This record gives sequence, structure tokens and C-alpha cells, in this order.
Amino acid sequence: MTGLLFVDDEEGVRRALARALKRESYELFLATGAEEGLEIFHRHMGQMGIVISDQRMPGMNGLDFLANVSRRKPEITRILLTGYATLESAIQATNDGIDGFLTKPFDNKTLRKQIHEIFIRRHLRQFVPSQFYDELQKSPAALQPSVHDVTVLFCDIRDFTRMSQHIAPQQLVAFLNDDFFSPLGEIAYQYGGTVDKHIGDSLMVLFGSPVAADDDAQRAIAAALAMQRKASEINARLAKQNGMRLQVGIGIAGGQVFTGVIGSLRRKEFTSIGMPVNIAARLQAEAAAGEIVVTRKTIDHLEPAALHARIDGQASVRVKGVDAPIAVCRLKWDQSDADS
Repeated sequence: MTGLLFVDDEEGVRRALARALKRESYELFLATGAEEGLEIFHRHMGQMGIVISDQRMPGMNGLDFLANVSRRKPEITRILLTGYATLESAIQATNDGIDGFLTKPFDNKTLRKQIHEIFIRRHLRQFVPSQFYDELQKSPAALQPSVHDVTVLFCDIRDFTRMSQHIAPQQLVAFLNDDFFSPLGEIAYQYGGTVDKHIGDSLMVLFGSPVAADDDAQRAIAAALAMQRKASEINARLAKQNGMRLQVGIGIAGGQVFTGVIGSLRRKEFTSIGMPVNIAARLQAEAAAGEIVVTRKTIDHLEPAALHARIDGQASVRVKGVDAPIAVCRLKWDQSDADS
């Protein structure tokens, strides 16, 4: 994604930026205003990695334009250009989720360096859960280790190993990113979950970390229902297009975990470990395609009206490291359940 879209109503500024970037590897797109910028963006969205917009333009201003772009492609790097280098401008841009801002008039060398730094910083943020990054910005205390209650959700693709033997690596990566991690990860985010990590063809989501709430378990189950519905929609589309399938099993468990920075001297991650993580992973392995398996203890914490799914059988599952069998429920869902 080497495309860079620059939107400014002043022709001289557009020419100056084009000159500044002529030796860079960007595929440059220029627009005279927000309306033309949106048209170009929609035509070349797959190529776009960076969008820069002037703040003051006739019609839609730069912040609104960049917000519109973000709704279509959340991972894109968004930069605001302004001739008014005030603290208020920086604060407003940050509050609106802008990745960085530039001031004009600009020096060519400084401009190139700033664009590169903002782009790198934006992408490095993707290696850290957004909720944790936000908490860390509020206070360094977010790095302190803690023991607390969470609800853990594991989601895994069924029959992935067999499918991966018959498709090219590039197609496999596109399938994982576009049809699994992105849409189901976005559902986790919408329900207040923190995507802790991607493990092969699995997704681990925490509800209650870094910030706990009384309805963590309820939101975890609601997210699982929404994930199954979305997977069913994607599966139907894939079957018509290329014969690939997206059928997932989901496991959910709750309890106390340790959350903190774990790793070696050169590579660390902020994550949660504990028995609920192990149990959720095991329950995910027990779940059939389209199924959600939840510990009975998690279900018992919910009001019946908050479940929005039918319990379709109960069983006991043995988990390594746990002496007694764990009581679990298999949830039955359908379109009306997920829409409730």
C-alpha cells in the first residue's frame, strides 16, 4: 500500500508537495478538495496507505474528510496539514484520532521525514491492543502487573490445515487478514473486547482487560454470537467465490488472570496468562463449527434475559492442570438470536 493521497485546495501547495516527494516510492494522488479526494480514495482504496489533508478547505474540512476516510479504511495513516501550528490544533487532531499533523509552509526534507515517522508510528501501534495503548497514554501505571477477573474468548477456524494445503501462501494470508482477523476482530472491538493476540488461525480476546466492567461476560457472549453470524455470512460468500470456507468454533471462560509485560530482553508483549486462558482455548477445541462452548460458571453469572441464546446441551470437560471436570454449556444460536 504505497499510495499517498494529498488533498489541498491551493495548487501551489499541491505542486510543492509533489516536488518534495518526487524521489520517494509513493504512488501520489492529488485532489483539489474533499469531494474529489473521496472519489479518488474510493477508486484506489486498496492502494492507499497514507492520506494527507489540509484542514481549511471550501466545503468539508480536513478533519471531517479524514474521519470519512477512516470509516472506510480504519487502518490507513491519516495526517492533517495546517498553516496554524497551535497547541489547540494538535490537541484537536489527536482527540479526533489523527495520526499526526504537518504545518505549512514546510521544508521538503523535514516533510519527508515527518511523513515517514508518522506512518511508522501508526503501524507500530497496530502491534499493541488499542485499549492498552489508550490506557498507557493516560498513565504509565497501565504497565504495572495485576491480577484481576476477565472473560476470555478463543475463536478458531475449523478445517484450516486441510484448506491451507491447497492454496497459495498469498491467498492464505489474504483470507486470514480480510475474512477472519479483520471482520471478527472488529466485532470484538465493538463489544469492548481487547484482541490480545493472533495465534495461527486463532483469535484470543479479553473482556475486562485493561479496564473491567460488570458486564464483561455478557459482552463476551454477545460478541461470540455476532462472530458466528458474521462467519456464516462470510462463509456463504466465500463458497460462491473460491470454494474456501470460514467455519469457526468459539470457547469462553472467565476467572482471574495475571496481566503484565512478559517476554525476553529484546522482545516483550503485554498479555494475560492464567487458567481461564487455558480453559477457553480448550473449550474452543471442543466446539464444533458454528458452536459456542461456555463454562457453566460464566453462564450462571448472567441473567437469563441477557443471554440471547439457547443452551443446547451441557457436559463436563477435563482440562490439563484442573483436577475436577469443568461443567460447560453449548449455546444454540440463529439469526434472530444474534440480532437480539
